[in-house]
Amino acid sequence: MAISILDTIAREVKAQAGGLEIPAQQKNTVLNGLADSILGSLTQTVTKVGGIEQVKALLTGKADAASSPITALAGNLFSNNILKNLNLGNLLNGKLAALVPAVMGKLGGILKDQDGDGDVDFQDILITLKGGGAAKTQSQAGGGLLGGILGKVLGGR
Repeated sequence: MAISILDTIAREVKAQAGGLEIPAQQKNTVLNGLADSILGSLTQTVTKVGGIEQVKALLTGKADAASSPITALAGNLFSNNILKNLNLGNLLNGKLAALVPAVMGKLGGILKDQDGDGDVDFQDILITLKGGGAAKTQSQAGGGLLGGILGKVLGGR
């Protein structure tokens, strides 16, 4: 079974943060906050006009993660909602904030033609978000948070 985007984000957050000395009592807050900020940026983006195309471009690797507005939003969410409340110091905050584009860059290329119809479309986004294979049905694939939002935005297509 393929892994979901949530699993990919969590894995990449841990891998990218592995070399940083984050205080033990704040490590879970930092790692979960980083993952939540990235997911939050994706979910907020899909609800905007043209957002689904932006997410598609990022997840297929056609958009540069470092210059993506989705990455910028994730960085803002992480800085404003997590880092400013932890008092970790400017140096560590800078290193942690730099993880956002690194993790976002690892998401490029995870979106592929999952349902075998020859193109990357809404169905493939749902399957990728849920972490399933081509055998998944649309209702199964859209069960996750982001899949549910996408389904609502697109009227359940």
